[in-house]
Amino acid sequence: MSSIAFIGLGNMGAPMALNLVKAGHEVVVFDLVADAVARLTGAGARAAASADAAVQGVDVVITMLPASKHVEGLYLEQNLLGKIPAGALVIDCSTIAPDSARKVAAAAQVRGLEMIDAPVSGGTGGAVAGTLTFIVGGAPAALERARPVLEKMGKNIFHAGEAGAGQVAKICNNMLLGILMAGTSEALALGVANGLDPKVLSDIIAKSSGRNWATELYNPWPGVMEHAPASKGYAGGFGVDLMLKDLGLAAESALASRSSIPLGELARNLYSLHSNGGSGRLDFSSIVNLYANDRD
Repeated sequence: MSSIAFIGLGNMGAPMALNLVKAGHEVVVFDLVADAVARLTGAGARAAASADAAVQGVDVVITMLPASKHVEGLYLEQNLLGKIPAGALVIDCSTIAPDSARKVAAAAQVRGLEMIDAPVSGGTGGAVAGTLTFIVGGAPAALERARPVLEKMGKNIFHAGEAGAGQVAKICNNMLLGILMAGTSEALALGVANGLDPKVLSDIIAKSSGRNWATELYNPWPGVMEHAPASKGYAGGFGVDLMLKDLGLAAESALASRSSIPLGELARNLYSLHSNGGSGRLDFSSIVNLYANDRD
């Protein structure tokens, strides 16, 4: 079994690290939030006082951080790459700008380290169940080396291409996710405003041509799906501000490649309105409240 440093124990990182502990790996954890570290040490992980301390003597380093500035800050500005043992494998599971992923991977290569960008899809439920999808950018040999570790946290592993390609694919996926959640919310709100039961309408859509991930697994209307964040006050899950960040990354990528993303930009504006209204920390499915509140 590998010795693994896991840095970043948020809603996604904590259950991912826990699955590695359950699989028998020696896992050293670090996070700025002490309670997050305590939960993992209670499950069998070892705590480190800092990110630098966490990577000492490990075979694999995994990070799950909020944004590009945190990844570049940790690996480059704080020079974590310079503290990682030679020959170790570095796996960044954060969703960040492709150029940031390429920049850090190039610096890792200079230091003799193999690194892949491996952002995930599947939400907190997938993180807990160990059924995440990993979307990987980097050298094929590095992916094969990472595969035994990734398989303990996920069910599907895709190689998108070279460094940064995993981030490009993840950005495309999350842009579509934001669009379909906004569209599903709009359709449900319209139906309810015209007297339909949201669960009945959701069942109809799920068996018709409008079916999608939101109607089948992550319904945005409260009470339709017991285990969805919508039925828990939109707590946990994938935050509005994180979706807004990812839609912003899509906009940046579109500008850089001169691509047209009219629906992606519309979704970004909707999530910006929703966040500015005080819902930034709620689950992204709470976007339905933009439409539902129109009735008030």
